[in-house]
Amino acid sequence: MKIEKQPDFVGAATSDNSPTFCRGDNKATLPREARLPINRCNLPAVVLGGLTFQQHPTELLLDGVAELHANLFQRLAAASPEARAEVFRDYMTVHFQLEWLEQMGLSGHRKGRAKANYIKMIRGWSFDADSREGAVLKGWVESRFGLMPRWHGQPLRDPAGEAYNRYLEMRSQGLYGTNAIEAQLDLVYTFCQYELARRHRSARHVTLYRGVNRLADHEVLESRDKGQHVVLLNNLNSFTCSRERACEFGDYILAVDIPLTKIFFHCGLLPGVLQGEDEFLVIGGVVEVTLSTM
Repeated sequence: MKIEKQPDFVGAATSDNSPTFCRGDNKATLPREARLPINRCNLPAVVLGGLTFQQHPTELLLDGVAELHANLFQRLAAASPEARAEVFRDYMTVHFQLEWLEQMGLSGHRKGRAKANYIKMIRGWSFDADSREGAVLKGWVESRFGLMPRWHGQPLRDPAGEAYNRYLEMRSQGLYGTNAIEAQLDLVYTFCQYELARRHRSARHVTLYRGVNRLADHEVLESRDKGQHVVLLNNLNSFTCSRERACEFGDYILAVDIPLTKIFFHCGLLPGVLQGEDEFLVIGGVVEVTLSTM
């Protein structure tokens, strides 16, 4: 499936390609309660989740993924643009033995859980971001990027509270008996970044939209002039590249310049995985948004 309306990809905000992560006048950093002290990528959560990263993004690399799967990226480099998605699917099927679960030592009821692969996780999110699949994806973001989930069916503010325990239970249920699902998601993100870098070499941001009924449903850290606000997003979020489609989901529209390095998945990456809505799955943190009416 192709994206019907191409999103607006924006180039570098400054001529200096070296990002600046610390600004004395910028109070909109990532709150301590929204981040972990460690993660599994090349930048700490306090950096990649802050407002300055949105303004001056840089590459995010998951620990060891490119090195472990060097053969995949060699194949992708030799493939045509039209063939790369199929090369990726084939690699995932063979590497994780997705069609030969017995060879992974899985049988009986465990074999059924092992069918919960990366495609089913992403589709499950698309149907309901607060589902068991949604909990697995939010947990993956938490583990890899150190960004704590802020919402899963209800606010998650207290790590010792009932809501957070419910999220952990759903995440555990979603991971139980699966076939290295978080390692599969590592490759999905890395492949997405590879494709974005090849398709949009000079771009650093894409303008995305989200329909909301009221801004108060989000964590607003600061309100500014002309409808601009600084907001703490959930650690994983759905956006669309179509403003018209966003209008169907709320009375107000949030427009955000999202760093390409914060895109986990989008509807044009693997044809047939997501149906409609021009959907983008975006890793969260602190961002500046513009709120407007339809």
